[in-house]
Amino acid sequence: MKNTVLLCRCSTNRQDYNRQIDELTDYCEKNNWNILKVFANKVSGAKKLEERPEIQEMISFVKNNQVDMVVVLSIDRLGRNTLEALKLIQLLNENHIALYVKNYNLCTLDENGKPNPVASLISTILLEVAQMERLTIAERMESGRNRYIKICKEEGIKMGRPSTYRKSDDKYKEQYSKEISLLRKNISLRNVQKLTGTSVGTLRKLQKFV
Repeated sequence: MKNTVLLCRCSTNRQDYNRQIDELTDYCEKNNWNILKVFANKVSGAKKLEERPEIQEMISFVKNNQVDMVVVLSIDRLGRNTLEALKLIQLLNENHIALYVKNYNLCTLDENGKPNPVASLISTILLEVAQMERLTIAERMESGRNRYIKICKEEGIKMGRPSTYRKSDDKYKEQYSKEISLLRKNISLRNVQKLTGTSVGTLRKLQKFV
């Protein structure tokens, strides 16, 4: 039986990585793979490895435990920065730990524990595509934003939220349920910010729900 860990990531607090966990757990059970631990976070894939606490925790864990594979749903769960993702793959390879990408049935090590050159090539291509998609989305958002600002200025439209806008307590509780749960465990604001990516200012507002 192979020992595995799951690595899951989503980019924003409005997204949820539980679907990734459920799908990977089901897949591992069908293949009789033992899941030792799950590492998950809501964080931008563009960040460096050193800025992602779930990656640092996972690296420490796999180095000190008998782990055979790190399992991800798709290659961009490693990140959308090609260089950073390839650094992680190389680090795993050096420790004789395979990366398995479920959506492509792709394993970075062969049956003898040697780097799989075909998998390395495909991984690089997929990561480049993911990075290109991120840049394209950013360009489109910037273009749309500039167009919106131009139209508002030309037509004299006031931008931003209405002055009467105020998010309800229920909305806060629904959107930031994880943050509130961590705060109730007396975890510091800075540590909650590192774990969730939510600003300290917002966390201070959430303290009234603790």
